[in-house]
Amino acid sequence: MKQISIKNIIDFLSDKLISVYGNYSDLYITNLSDVENVNQDSLDWVPINKINKQEIVESSKARCILVDKSVKYSQKLINLKKVLLVVANPKCSLAEIGNHFFVVKRYCEIHPTAIIDKDAKIGKNVYIGPYCVIGKSIIGDECIIDSSVRIFDNVTLGNNCNVKSYAVLGGEGFGFETDEYGNKFRFPQIGNLIIGHHVEIGANSCIDRGALSNTIIGDYTKINNLCHIAHNNKIGKNVTIAGCVNISGGNIIEDDVWIAPNSSLRGYIHLGKGCVVGMGAVVTKNIPDGETWIGNPAHKMDRLFK
Repeated sequence: MKQISIKNIIDFLSDKLISVYGNYSDLYITNLSDVENVNQDSLDWVPINKINKQEIVESSKARCILVDKSVKYSQKLINLKKVLLVVANPKCSLAEIGNHFFVVKRYCEIHPTAIIDKDAKIGKNVYIGPYCVIGKSIIGDECIIDSSVRIFDNVTLGNNCNVKSYAVLGGEGFGFETDEYGNKFRFPQIGNLIIGHHVEIGANSCIDRGALSNTIIGDYTKINNLCHIAHNNKIGKNVTIAGCVNISGGNIIEDDVWIAPNSSLRGYIHLGKGCVVGMGAVVTKNIPDGETWIGNPAHKMDRLFK
């Protein structure tokens, strides 16, 4: 069982800490808590959107709690010898603490069964799992590439990316033309796939390279399992693409867009900054900045359903 001193956590949070209340000199935690499993050895936290935060903190079984500055260090908390770590966003700080102290890190290694092209460029501290196949591509520093991932030629993967099992990156897109006899033949798929930093790509997801230009995925974008992103999509930063999403070719998706599970996008449309695509929506038109669209065909949600 891990025992992490509160002093180490305080040192780790450093300038993100607004203030600290209580005596933590002999205090250790052994786990991070959720609502059902709080105990005195947990590091508890209170979401910033809770109305009754003070009551939650004063009734928590944990001795150390992450809170925002609206929570007061009351006489009751003093009597209970609680320790409050005051931060701007308790959940975000909890995640950072969990990743640093509790998540088991993979060893940096290339598994002997992995097949890597001699001209591939592999960054520092990279993990490449069993049965991966990597072509003439660039893999950034600190990346994790899980087992049985296929990365074709001309893929650039930024730093600190996580690619889960059976993902396929940079394969040929589904592009065809029709000749004078009505027969389909393949349109050349000779573009690249460029993926930014801190991107996560879920298991069994496919992202195609561009046809004549590039497919681009921006920094900090997160793609869940079983997604398909076709050729020539330009996806911005901090985009969230939930499970089983299908994105046809040639779209422009701006920063901070949220695309919910099982939705589909027709090709060559524009999703504005910060917009939301609802669960199972079929998007056939441009969506302006900040709007939420739902349904099939997707349309603007103009009221909240209860």
